[in-house]
Amino acid sequence: MISSTKSISLAIPVSAIALALGGCAVAPPSAPSVVALPHKGESLDQFQQNDYACRDYAYRSTNASGGAQAATTNSVNSAALGTLGGAAIGALFGAAGGNAGAGAAIGAGSGLLIGGASGANSAQYSAAGLQAHYDAAYAQCMTAKGDTIAQPRPYYVAPQPYYVAPQPYYAPPPGYIAPPPVMYAPYPYY
Repeated sequence: MISSTKSISLAIPVSAIALALGGCAVAPPSAPSVVALPHKGESLDQFQQNDYACRDYAYRSTNASGGAQAATTNSVNSAALGTLGGAAIGALFGAAGGNAGAGAAIGAGSGLLIGGASGANSAQYSAAGLQAHYDAAYAQCMTAKGDTIAQPRPYYVAPQPYYVAPQPYYAPPPGYIAPPPVMYAPYPYY
């Protein structure tokens, strides 16, 4: 029974770390996020060949798998540094409170949480950058072959009107006499 309890207590933190670091993975772009349209008179077979060739060109020209690997490594390192930094700070606070081990464990957990969130955020930005480079290369290739790229219509939103209530005016009570204004004398020179 002890070995199963020990294995469960070991499996829970390992699975938590694996889930936290799994959110940091960056996949290379697999398809463009822009719409290409064939030029007038082009057959579907020719358009599909152009599409395939341009997808291949975009994938090779952006080094997508290398960029995705670098972004994943960077985000995992961020989570690892957060864990180590949190453990160190937690150990310092725990030592001040009399239990350095508990402080280190709490600090490591919170450091993993914050570092993992930071790594996932940077991974998301890296994936968006990779996709933008892929889309640009794909669009250039398709345009060079005579096809067109559909431009999305801009979405305009009018700002919502908002109401600001005026400051309430409170009249002085009846019979109120205001104090006389304060006059300051000039500074005396001695």
